[in-house]
Amino acid sequence: MTVTAPVRRLAAALAPDDLPAYLYDLAALRAHAAAVRAALPARVELYYAAKANPEPPVLAALRGAVDGYEVASGGEAAHVAAVVPGARLAFGGPGKTPAEIAAAVRAGVHRWHLESEQELHLLADALADHPDAGADVLLRANLPLDPGALDSVALTMGGRPTPFGLDPDRVEHCVRLLAGPLGRRIRLRGIHAHLASGLSADRQTALAGHIVDWSAGLARRHGLALDEVNVGGGMAVDYADPGARFDWTAFGTGLAKLLDRHPGLTLRIEPGRALTAYCGWYATQVLDVKHSHGEDFAVVRGGTHHLRTPATRGHDQPFEVLPVEHWPHPWPRPAARTGRATLAGQLCTPKDVLAHRAPAPGLRAGDRVLFAMAGAYAWNISHHDFLMHPRPGFHHLDEAPPGS
Repeated sequence: MTVTAPVRRLAAALAPDDLPAYLYDLAALRAHAAAVRAALPARVELYYAAKANPEPPVLAALRGAVDGYEVASGGEAAHVAAVVPGARLAFGGPGKTPAEIAAAVRAGVHRWHLESEQELHLLADALADHPDAGADVLLRANLPLDPGALDSVALTMGGRPTPFGLDPDRVEHCVRLLAGPLGRRIRLRGIHAHLASGLSADRQTALAGHIVDWSAGLARRHGLALDEVNVGGGMAVDYADPGARFDWTAFGTGLAKLLDRHPGLTLRIEPGRALTAYCGWYATQVLDVKHSHGEDFAVVRGGTHHLRTPATRGHDQPFEVLPVEHWPHPWPRPAARTGRATLAGQLCTPKDVLAHRAPAPGLRAGDRVLFAMAGAYAWNISHHDFLMHPRPGFHHLDEAPPGS
């Protein structure tokens, strides 16, 4: 885990009452996104899943590296369109409302990921109010997989009964519907399938091959051109080993071989966490250190109402301690005794834990803690108002590295 120099300087300089705070290194984000783009073949489009972190400076920083943004609600669509005007948007997610669909038609969404026959008909109704408009759609398929294919992955979105997408027989039915009157204004471009999250590069490549092969068979059966296949996101991010990054070079090589078998195909991926997780830190201060039944507990400003990811996923958030030597009080400074500490927040629940029994030799009240990998699914999925603690600060750093 490497804390970038601008983040370290700011985390040390902030006043105690300015903590906790989210610190985003936008220069590091752009460099990472550019490296991801460079690892992918030209016929692979890179979309950013805005749900991972919709902070305006984050969206804007990615503009030069991504081909578009995947949004999953009318609110996200409006937000992203306002922050990055003119960017291509792919509108996905289950349960699209008629009002959201109508607004997205007016906004000229670039691609639609349709989850059901109902959404197909709702889109057709919305287009009826705009005689000059059309829609390019991908049907989201919930494809069958071999037993065990998704064992040990962080999150499964398909390959089994889920509320996401269409079973293969319903995909076939929708293709037939689009061969009729519905297809006059709704153009079928291909298939979308996001089946799992937390996959390594080799498993992600194998899954992409399965999705493309199934899509090619569908195209042959219906006499369609196979134009586009979106294989989703879900690239692994390992909170237990921050240095173990997804192998984008191997993934790009695998996708290139897949594309060689399908000369006219455009592939699309839509990572979220794997793009932004590493650019964000949650900086806070140790308020107290207590010894309870043989264990040390460090209570920090903030907690899981700001950074819910570890509670949601059941992991320990990686962190680094920034020692603070000054102790302004006349009483003894509380300190960890055992070399390990559970880092807990300020909420009145035992679930408010950011890291369990983590190595923390010498940790003291007044020290600062930088929780890494807080650039995705952190503040935006947290239950902000529980107990009405102050909200964190937000700092978007954009210092170019030396020699750039």
